[in-house]
Amino acid sequence: MFATQVFARYAAEFSGQALPAEVLHHAKRAVVDWYASVYPGLSREPVRLLEEVLAEDLDRGSARLILGRAATARAAALINGAAAHAAEVDDSFREAMYHPGAATISAALAAAHSTGSTGQEFLRAVVLGYEISTRIGVALGRGHYKYWHNTGTVGTFGAVAAAGYLLRLSETQFAHALATAATFAAGLQQAFRMDSMSKPLHPGRAAEGGLLAAQLAARGITGSLDVLDGEAGLGVAMSTGADWSQVGATLGRDFHITRTTFKNHVGCGHSFPSIDGALELQRLHCFRADEIDSIHIGTYKPALDIACYMRPATVNEAQFSIPFVVATALVHGSVRMAAYAPDRLHAPATRALMERIQVTVDPQLDASFPGRRSARVEIVLRDGRRLAHLQPNRKGDPELPLTDADLEGKLVEFAAPVIGADAARALAARLWTLDTSETLP
Repeated sequence: MFATQVFARYAAEFSGQALPAEVLHHAKRAVVDWYASVYPGLSREPVRLLEEVLAEDLDRGSARLILGRAATARAAALINGAAAHAAEVDDSFREAMYHPGAATISAALAAAHSTGSTGQEFLRAVVLGYEISTRIGVALGRGHYKYWHNTGTVGTFGAVAAAGYLLRLSETQFAHALATAATFAAGLQQAFRMDSMSKPLHPGRAAEGGLLAAQLAARGITGSLDVLDGEAGLGVAMSTGADWSQVGATLGRDFHITRTTFKNHVGCGHSFPSIDGALELQRLHCFRADEIDSIHIGTYKPALDIACYMRPATVNEAQFSIPFVVATALVHGSVRMAAYAPDRLHAPATRALMERIQVTVDPQLDASFPGRRSARVEIVLRDGRRLAHLQPNRKGDPELPLTDADLEGKLVEFAAPVIGADAARALAARLWTLDTSETLP
């Protein structure tokens, strides 16, 4: 069987199987986090401009945007998908080097609205999207991640799987939907190595492309079933040595959605072990930022490649700057939305500390990537004390998970400025009961 057929066979079996309560609960956690990610993204310039460009597809259609505006399903998937990634607070699955929620849940929500699906059906679609797409990301490996933005490429498969489930595709149609989605998969890392607005558009297009591929398959459009593992397929064209032989080995037994990472800071997740390590040293030794003589951070290479800005000039660059977020954390105690306000972005205390931070690749930590995201932080104080800490995981990783209360607090914190605190709390309560709800928010 080709990989597309392996996944399609699982999707057919999945449709008739009950899911463990734990798995459904983790799906709800992912959805709560998705809503927390969307609201702060709504005001970002690329999302606002995207709505303007897609005006002809708004105020009509069977789906809707996050604030309730009617939209065609594809426009809703695209806009909501971009918004979910725009503020850099969306979830991730480490081994696939990928943010699954932005595209998967956006496509699932658009399809669910269009088909009148229940909350339980929506959650099941999210689970299927996570399980299939993360395995494709794992198979593609670091060879893919070197050049491609997995949230745009792999995200297409999360979207098509979730939408295909809700459109009730047959096993054959599902395989063809995956095959067509593979030809839509795109998103280059170079797109955000300079200050640009392209990055959040990647999961938006992934959500739209996956939904479209499912819709086309439902009408009879076929794809090349060996598009993933063929001699000129995705694995060869977009990776190095992709191994498809075991992609279905643990499907239905090891649910990847239970190992999702949820962000505890605002910014690029590759910088988070450095933030956590620095804050842990400050907690243990009670020093102020102005008492620091120097900081050395050792971490894995992709962290330096992506969180690459040493002297950021814009909000976007600051979100991808290890020196900026570490200095901000030590000066202010956290890295939340306020970290990127104009008065914080160029604050003299933060900028002065940034000049005393050095970041290098630690070969041992690089060898553990992508399964672990770690950092070694060494801080030398002006009184001569030399403090060191290995941060093996990020807070929010499966080893140091955010609680349900943490996730609900994140939703209320980020949604309240848009819809009000009472509405945000009511939304959270509704999301925790999605598995018993006949309707969706």
